Amino acid sequence: MQFKNVTLEQVNQYSKETLMEHLDIEVVEIGDTFLKARMPVDSRTVQPLGLLHGGASVVLIESLGSIGSSLLVDMEKEYPVGLEVNANHVGSATSGFVEGTAEILHLGRKTHVWKVDVKMAETGKLVCTGRLTIMIVQRK
Repeated sequence: MQFKNVTLEQVNQYSKETLMEHLDIEVVEIGDTFLKARMPVDSRTVQPLGLLHGGASVVLIESLGSIGSSLLVDMEKEYPVGLEVNANHVGSATSGFVEGTAEILHLGRKTHVWKVDVKMAETGKLVCTGRLTIMIVQRK
């Protein structure tokens, strides 16, 4: 597996005027085999009880996998789309930041499968773990 040679600034610029920008999701690290992004736990991402909304965790999961797949394919010939996402919410967060770390489990020609763990940035406590299946679509 080899990610395209891009900067964090380029990756984050790609997310302008999207849901990621609205939720202030920022990619903070691109490693050899993983991507990491952070998201605030604030009025944009909590549910009425003040806990991190499960849907916000799912947005982080899908965003990381989609970005990861876009860094692995030739975007002039094909593009990634989410096919299925699941999430297990195993903890809670009420403030600060969560970090999602995405690692690819399957890198096929037509599908990619990502595992994403969402943890409290300050403590490393697991909040959510998810899996995202991406379909690679050929451009016409």
